[in-house]
Amino acid sequence: MTRPHPKKPGKNKKTIEIVYVITSADHHAAPPDVLAGWLQNHWRVENQAHWVRGVDFDEDRSRVRTGGGPQTMASLRNTAISLLRLIGTTNIAAGLRHHANDQQRPLNLA
Repeated sequence: MTRPHPKKPGKNKKTIEIVYVITSADHHAAPPDVLAGWLQNHWRVENQAHWVRGVDFDEDRSRVRTGGGPQTMASLRNTAISLLRLIGTTNIAAGLRHHANDQQRPLNLA
């Protein structure tokens, strides 16, 4: 991986990232390339759903904490994200702002 060099503008610095994984799979079932694929898929889900819910919907500060409320709100947030992605929205925050400006737009998504 390369990143911008902190002391030399315009230059890149090569970095090595070491990741430790704990799994019950042995080295035959999970060689390094398979493990890398598992990790990439995990972070794809984290970045596409959980991070968006946490940042764009400010989920960590939600006051809904009892009964089935948290799961229901997570499902509603996931539905909103999915609908926006189905129409081609790449920036969920911008999509939310766009659809909040007109009361009919969100209804047209469904």
